[in-house]
Amino acid sequence: MKILVRLSTFMADKNNKNKENCTGKFYVDDQCIDCDLCRDMAGEFFARRDLDGCSYVAKQPETKDDIELCEDAMESCPVNAIGNDGDQE
Repeated sequence: MKILVRLSTFMADKNNKNKENCTGKFYVDDQCIDCDLCRDMAGEFFARRDLDGCSYVAKQPETKDDIELCEDAMESCPVNAIGNDGDQE
């Protein structure tokens, strides 16, 4: 059973993406609070910016299983800092 807790009603904002995010549809924005959850759940795809402790997408998922990992991390983010807008910019 997966329990999701939301501390925020805001959605990730692609206009406020962390600059370290690699190109692709998943991203982390400036709402990140360095909780480690995304890195614990999908550490192959999320990394930590040491300067301020914010996460960013270091690698975009390619397989169905990898996409599901990133989606689970996105849905579990307590401040909704992970987005998936489908853009490939």
